[in-house]
Amino acid sequence: MTALPLPPSHRQLGQSDIAISPLAWGMWRLADAGCNAADAARLVHAALDAGITLFDTADIYGFGGASGFGDAEAMLGTVLAREPALRAQMVLATKGGIRPSRPYDQSAAYLASAIDASLRRLNVETIDLYQIHRPDILAHPQEVARTLEDAMAAGKVRTLGVSNFTVQQIEALNHFLVSPLAATQPQISPLRIACFENGELDQAMRLGLTPLAWSPLGGGRLLDPETPREAEVASVLDRIGGEQGVSRSVAAYGWLMAHPAGIVPIVGSQNPDRIAEGAQALAMRWTREDWYAVLVAARGEKLP
Repeated sequence: MTALPLPPSHRQLGQSDIAISPLAWGMWRLADAGCNAADAARLVHAALDAGITLFDTADIYGFGGASGFGDAEAMLGTVLAREPALRAQMVLATKGGIRPSRPYDQSAAYLASAIDASLRRLNVETIDLYQIHRPDILAHPQEVARTLEDAMAAGKVRTLGVSNFTVQQIEALNHFLVSPLAATQPQISPLRIACFENGELDQAMRLGLTPLAWSPLGGGRLLDPETPREAEVASVLDRIGGEQGVSRSVAAYGWLMAHPAGIVPIVGSQNPDRIAEGAQALAMRWTREDWYAVLVAARGEKLP
């Protein structure tokens, strides 16, 4: 049976001139209790040693931690302050626009201040990819676009993205941007397949957006199934992974990466070995039969 193409060792971030790895490492749990700067540095090095260059964080990550807001960014900033040479090895992505308890705020004044605050916490002069974390329905996309363009013009941000936006919200914001969006970050996993059928990935391919998949293991449910459907998806991934000598989580990453939209799974583990393991997905060979077998299990019914 003919195999689908292997993912490239590097790909472009949208239509920008930024090259990224086909896997990313996410830091939403970097500021968990007990994690210190030395622990964070080990994780950063583990990701880089695995060939991961795209590092994804957000100002809201670590909310409820020691200082309440921005703890994950501050932790990474401490690592970069101690080892400045690491900055040149990574494509740094962060997100903003969530403001508890409003809950969202993308007004010009707040969004501009959020970008500046992220720069200070991260100890960097430029953010490679700045993403609006969740849409603020009360912010006009033209105002958001203007604020983001101003940040780019000032050299604070290199390129732009969104997270958790609908197809229509992406179209609206992109319409008002001079520099088009480079990335979209929806939730995608073998347990969360809406993007394959609701037009999000089709739009990404049409606009040249790189899809960054958050929670590619279904929030851990893929590793510890609780329902018959989840167990069936896990079983199919185990069969395919077993045939290729990889774990269930690696098979899940590989399944996403086989899609023609160029999905980049964000590995959320804070375990160095699990981070390194993710790179095995680049060598997986997928047939159409196996890929659709996972989709059918995820749908819980046969395809028409």
